Amino acid sequence: MKAREVPKKTIVVLGCFDTKGEDFAYLRNLLLRDRNSVYTINAGIRGSTDLFHVDVAAEHVAAAAGRSLADLRSRGDRGVAVEEMGLGAAVILKGLVEEGSVAGVIGMGGGGGTHIVLKAMQAVPFGIPKVCVSTLATHDLSRQVGSSDIVLVPSVVDIAGLNGISRVTIGYAASAINGMAAWRAAAEEAPLVTHGRIAISMFGNTTACVDECSTLLRERGYEVIPFHANGAGGRAMESLIAGGYFDGVLDITTTELADELCGGVCNAGPNRLTAAAERGIPQVVVPGCLDMVNFWALDSVPQHYRSRQLYSWSPDVTLMRTNAEENRILGAQLAEKVGTAPGGTAVVLLPMGGLSQLDAPGGPFYAPEIHAALVDSMRSGLSSGVEVVETPLHINDRGFAALAVEVLVSLLAECEGAKKKGKNV
Repeated sequence: MKAREVPKKTIVVLGCFDTKGEDFAYLRNLLLRDRNSVYTINAGIRGSTDLFHVDVAAEHVAAAAGRSLADLRSRGDRGVAVEEMGLGAAVILKGLVEEGSVAGVIGMGGGGGTHIVLKAMQAVPFGIPKVCVSTLATHDLSRQVGSSDIVLVPSVVDIAGLNGISRVTIGYAASAINGMAAWRAAAEEAPLVTHGRIAISMFGNTTACVDECSTLLRERGYEVIPFHANGAGGRAMESLIAGGYFDGVLDITTTELADELCGGVCNAGPNRLTAAAERGIPQVVVPGCLDMVNFWALDSVPQHYRSRQLYSWSPDVTLMRTNAEENRILGAQLAEKVGTAPGGTAVVLLPMGGLSQLDAPGGPFYAPEIHAALVDSMRSGLSSGVEVVETPLHINDRGFAALAVEVLVSLLAECEGAKKKGKNV
């Protein structure tokens, strides 16, 4: 599929060379000037360019998506063409990454070109630099970027031929990808040595717990990477777990499940709390902050929730107390998700003293009967392969953090021991 052998650690340039050849030629020359190896992929269906050598032609990009370029042209459906070329470019990029050839990826585009570039970059894992110069960079591209570490550079003007402004923005992007690639290469030569990487989820209402857990884990030699359970954070955590980035998970704050159920603003989607089980890595799961659903300012709360118990966390954040029925559903959902984990890899830790800063004796969300509905539902739904550890402590007690860390470290040791004995976990 490739027109030539790909040099190791090359910067891949991706975009529609049919309509933006001059811009890409300038970008390519800047990268070459900085002594980078450059590999070019054309995703434009109308043709190509003779301003520079194209390593992967549009025909190969279409073929990678299982389509014919001639067919895409004859259909005359721009939406289909953009989607298919993005898929094909993703396949090619994934192959290059698997070969260990990619030092970074940079692309440019307008509406269609941006979609193609971002779609393809989703196939490139975290840590490999990704830069996209786009006419849409100042718009909401969260859906297209997802949880990826893509850097967007506003083009300011349209990408339609060089001028005094486009030269500056393209120059910024070239310098950015060059610097990122150089930094990554240096970091690979001196990697951080730890016992392993631990993902941990946190919220304002569980910060005390997570801070203490992080301190204790770092004292034991682990690298701890926190994720804010605000929807985007949960998606990013799940994506990185699925990509094999972590050795264990301490999921203290699973509140995003409540927002998924009730339509809150911290919704991480249906895949939240699934990646660790699918990969079979050790995880300790806590129903942290399942006592609440998150909305913006009070006037943003849906009308049908206005009569519920609401709490102003800040002027622009309103929390709604989950009720007993919602907790029964959440308990069943958590049990179902964690229950898919291989035996011996998951523990559910229950802080019976409360699930958040607000869910404590005398606190506005303290409701033992609702808590009981969650726990009962969770217990009845969990498989026999998932251990349940119950403690009278509150989630933000230092003793609970110590217990959570001890359970996770023990689980990590048990799973490592099982691997050495050749057992599947």
